[in-house]
Amino acid sequence: MNIRLPFPRRSVASRGRAIYMEKIRPHVYPQQIGTVIVIDVRSGDYEICANPFDEIPAEDRLRERRPDALIWRKRVGYQTVAAFGGLRVDKDG
Repeated sequence: MNIRLPFPRRSVASRGRAIYMEKIRPHVYPQQIGTVIVIDVRSGDYEICANPFDEIPAEDRLRERRPDALIWRKRVGYQTVAAFGGLRVDKDG
């Protein structure tokens, strides 16, 4: 199934990173390393996952407010949200 995005995929990631760095990171890093932030790249609205291994409730809360949300995720202090094996904490949180 092809889903047509309103932005190119790389743009979604760029927008997500920019929102995280400008708006969210100052409030969560380094206190909440390991938690996952669910971000709507259209509006900049976001939710923080109480349990970093279960993002669905946070995504549901965000979609209640923003039904047309285009979601991007960021794990605070890590380069990726999930991986097999260990990851080092990234420099920019």
